[in-house]
Amino acid sequence: MIIEAGVTNVFRTVLIIVGTLALFRFIGRLMIAKRAVEAERASLKKQKAEEKEFNKIKNQFGKTKIVSNSTSTNIPKINPNKVEDVDFEEIE
Repeated sequence: MIIEAGVTNVFRTVLIIVGTLALFRFIGRLMIAKRAVEAERASLKKQKAEEKEFNKIKNQFGKTKIVSNSTSTNIPKINPNKVEDVDFEEIE
């Protein structure tokens, strides 16, 4: 089968190519918009978390908290029997 390159066939091919490019461009813009919306949502979520932390700190400002050594595991206890004496020599 032989296909001749007539004016109508060339015009139809050009229209198909232009339509395909326009479709890809439209899809690309939709993807960019979707990514921007997701980034904005993440930014708002982060901002709300920071605001919540700020309000928590603001409410605790000026209050005193008493922590005893028996309940706190972060503070190491010093045993006076295990203290080492170190001799130092002066270097001239």
